[in-house]
Amino acid sequence: MAREYRTIEEVTGPLMLVRGVENVKFDELGEIELEDGRIRHCRVLEIEGTDALVQLFESSIGLNIEKSTVRFLGRGLELSVSPDLLGRIFDGMGNPKDGGADIIPEATRDINGTPINPAARDYPNEFIQTGVSAIDGLNTLVRGQKLPIFSGSGLPHARLAAQIARQAEVLNSEEQFAVVFAAMGITFEEADFFIGDFRRTGAIDHTVMFINLANDPAIERIATPRMALTAAEYLAFDLDMHVLVLMTDITYYAEALREVSAARKEVPGRRGYPGYLYTDLASIYERAGRIKDKKGSITFVPILTMPDDDKTHPIPDLTGYITEGQVILSRDLYRRGLTPPIDVLPSLSRLKDKGIGEGKTRADHADTMNQLFAAYSRGKDARDLQIILGEEALSELDLIYADFSVAFEEQYISQGFETDRSIEETLSIGWKLLSMLPKNELKRVHEEYIEQYYEVCDEEVDA
Repeated sequence: MAREYRTIEEVTGPLMLVRGVENVKFDELGEIELEDGRIRHCRVLEIEGTDALVQLFESSIGLNIEKSTVRFLGRGLELSVSPDLLGRIFDGMGNPKDGGADIIPEATRDINGTPINPAARDYPNEFIQTGVSAIDGLNTLVRGQKLPIFSGSGLPHARLAAQIARQAEVLNSEEQFAVVFAAMGITFEEADFFIGDFRRTGAIDHTVMFINLANDPAIERIATPRMALTAAEYLAFDLDMHVLVLMTDITYYAEALREVSAARKEVPGRRGYPGYLYTDLASIYERAGRIKDKKGSITFVPILTMPDDDKTHPIPDLTGYITEGQVILSRDLYRRGLTPPIDVLPSLSRLKDKGIGEGKTRADHADTMNQLFAAYSRGKDARDLQIILGEEALSELDLIYADFSVAFEEQYISQGFETDRSIEETLSIGWKLLSMLPKNELKRVHEEYIEQYYEVCDEEVDA
């Protein structure tokens, strides 16, 4: 039976000091019974001798330290798991938020989990079709990969996340596909958008949602991604499902860490974030991947907003070290009405070469991708010169490349948030655009593919 303590010394913000405790462990859950019988929850952050520093899950308002009782439960924060998770909506602590019944668990899992042992990892090599050309064609997502989306305040990352969640699929696979969606620190309107969009499109049927609102406690925000990954691990490695984990917004998660760190009076690191921010983010990101001899997998797409659109900010900077690339949203493209506004040139998927080619997408995919990158880059340079020097200063070939870059943005990148393109459609649009260039400019494409696809596109343009 849990021992009760009436030795609360002080409460400071989200932290509470309890003296004279025995056999209490780090990360252990506790219950605080208020004078009126109400129960609030807490978690042990630090043990020093017989003193326990605990973190409150709820507000400390109304907590009378002389008349409240603390009980430690002998276990950490856990999530009840079963196949019934699919189609359900939970708060950041794993409690049902959709009005449905509590989950009848097949098992309970500690939400902290462990990163996948590198020796047990299987290399990601299977293509995931998101239906978004700028990702599928140029920065391909591979099953088991960690590919973050770097956004900025006011950019439509929420709509892109919803689009990927409802459209993503593993081609030519017999295993079931599921989505685990976690939102941290979002507004009620954003939560309503995600829930409404998933229900409207039917994506909710194969999705588990964890929603933490902006007015919820910081400790809940810290628990939310771990709740989501615990559900994902169960679906992937117990039920052999392909799981896509989408999280928004990692920046709010990091700010919750900073708030708790400041309350603990820890020495701050870069820009006030705790010195262990890298380690903490890695403990989340590294739970994704594939495991040898397991059919299931976890593919991870975290979304973060870069403060002041600064890619050198600690959160995107550290995330870039841990993950395998990044998809970057462009404010300039968004201002011009191009959606989703993915800036393909600075974006990168380090595993894209492993998920494309014959038997996965199409044999010409790599050549098409390289040629589109090169042509778009040259076209953007030509447009910049056109602005500075005028159209007369450009050669005829430079003008063709400038026109190509405009068409590329309008036809390839911009597809809206409701269009779901197959990889065949994406590659066909790529060849239609490449047909704007003279054949002798396609220096990154094998001759056999030019003969096979360029002429077809040329005829379509002539028609």
